[in-house]
Amino acid sequence: MEMDKAYKVLAKQERTSNGEAKKMIDRGLVYLKGKRVNIARADVPLNTKFKVKRVEKIVKIFEDDKIIVADKPAFLDSDEVERSFGKEAFLLHRLDRDTSGILLIGKDRDFQKDVISEFKNRRVYKEYVAWIDGKIIEPITIEKRLKKIQKGGRTFTVLAKDGDDAITHIEPIAISGNRTQIKVVIESGRTHQIRVHLKSIGHPIIGDKIYGGYEFERLMLHSRKIEFLDYKFDVAEPKIFDRFLN
Repeated sequence: MEMDKAYKVLAKQERTSNGEAKKMIDRGLVYLKGKRVNIARADVPLNTKFKVKRVEKIVKIFEDDKIIVADKPAFLDSDEVERSFGKEAFLLHRLDRDTSGILLIGKDRDFQKDVISEFKNRRVYKEYVAWIDGKIIEPITIEKRLKKIQKGGRTFTVLAKDGDDAITHIEPIAISGNRTQIKVVIESGRTHQIRVHLKSIGHPIIGDKIYGGYEFERLMLHSRKIEFLDYKFDVAEPKIFDRFLN
């Protein structure tokens, strides 16, 4: 049986370049027999038929002379959203590639200084919604220090006594089987904070294979609400978040 690299077979199937095919796999968009393809250079038969998820469109929900607010789809880096609004746009904060929801993009550098000050002084209200593995029946506050590390060319976050302080508040919304939908409010904004904190209490986010969650179509984490200065933004989670509701 003739074999070739997965990204090359995918490129022919999708009639695209090898580079674009590799990006699709790296984003987590490519599936084979119901499982995500994680290794772009894995050998597969030439007649392999992949299933490819499509990235939803970026939706602009607000714009004035200082700021653009976008509803970022999962599977896109924050930098890609930034670039879609032109060369003068710049990020005011970031979301993980697999996290959807509110992303703030600046247009005015003086305003950027004000926003940075609000984030630094923890005067920004940041609310997320997530589905986690296991049952949580009462509010929980997690205060565990976090530290970023580099491993294999990638950035991860771990619990560490010499790490930065991080505070995450959790409140159950709904329970379905052995899963819980939760509201998450963070006071700090450390890399992968919510994901690592939830793993640390034995309740990883569904779809978060990096931090102990079981495989799913996407990371079930969505940035739902942000309030700062005189701005308030609220974006409903994607329909897939209704998947587990009875």
